Amino acid sequence: MTFTQMMEHIAHAFEFVAAAVLIVGLAWSAALSVWVWRGSRSGAQAYQSLRRSIGGVLLLGIEVLVAADLIDTVAVEPTLENVAVLGLVVVIRTVLSFSLEIEMDGVAPWRRASSSGASHIIDASTGTPTRSMNGALAKCGVSAITLGNTGAMGVC
Repeated sequence: MTFTQMMEHIAHAFEFVAAAVLIVGLAWSAALSVWVWRGSRSGAQAYQSLRRSIGGVLLLGIEVLVAADLIDTVAVEPTLENVAVLGLVVVIRTVLSFSLEIEMDGVAPWRRASSSGASHIIDASTGTPTRSMNGALAKCGVSAITLGNTGAMGVC
């Protein structure tokens, strides 16, 4: 197996991981939203939970896809045309990520404490923001977030 073939397989593996993140993440988001609705009986809270968790999943999926594109372009076919296409794809995905962040938080990223896709999912499950003023995750009060008594866990 040549280096190029190995890099193609690695790029395809990253694409598979991105697809798995999206599929599992969307199912997780739906389950989380149902859990929030059952706990609060508030459709508005469940909807906000669903929006925030899907947004976090989409952001993570986009980042993994960018990594796959980088591997594919730089290691497999590093032509000037492919690098230009990669640059365009990265710009489009960056704008998409940026607009998702604004949609989820309601403010531009430089006007709020920084957060990650994981903090959006935590916010969705707890119903309260986990970001502190300096941008680090604040303590959630527990070491893990569980979905009821099911034992499904997320990182705090």
